Amino acid sequence: MNEELIKRKKLAVAVGLIILLCGIAIWVMTGKWIQDGMRPVADGSKEYAVILGAKVNGETPSLTLKYRLEEALAYAEAHPDVILILSGGQGPDEGISEAEAMRRYLLQNGVDEQRLLIEDQSTSTYENLLFTKWLLPETVDELTIISSDFHLARAKKLARDLGIQSDVVIAKTPVSVQAKQNIRERLALIKTMIVGK
Repeated sequence: MNEELIKRKKLAVAVGLIILLCGIAIWVMTGKWIQDGMRPVADGSKEYAVILGAKVNGETPSLTLKYRLEEALAYAEAHPDVILILSGGQGPDEGISEAEAMRRYLLQNGVDEQRLLIEDQSTSTYENLLFTKWLLPETVDELTIISSDFHLARAKKLARDLGIQSDVVIAKTPVSVQAKQNIRERLALIKTMIVGK
């Protein structure tokens, strides 16, 4: 009986160790994917750039969306010929669509409305990119993606699956949501790598 108990304990330790090592390997692998997603950095050579939506609180951009908009604004000022696609629908707890919140912010900060295309029906990153593709001229198969650092790897993978080559503009992630987004996005990235969407 004692020997049986020892065997079970050893087996439990071995299984636990395997699970731990697998977890570490997945963490390292997804971390590399996230880092790779932040390249190449956009240089203004692509005609269109999409800003991927994030939560709107009432009618006010969340801090995550504000950081994306700040980077988009700087990019738009540095590259005045780039057309911006504002992509994000309206969630049940949002007062306006994410695209409309972005439009207001950019107009208030001096971006010409003629440079803005609105995509306000999407409810996921996949739809952001699919519906954005529908707005592009048929001859265009490349795009700059403006989003949070953690989000770019998945966005680029989805764009690639839709036949769009991309470079990126990197927005930082607010400290208040870094831990949550770090875990959530790694899980979403694994799902995307396995099932596509």
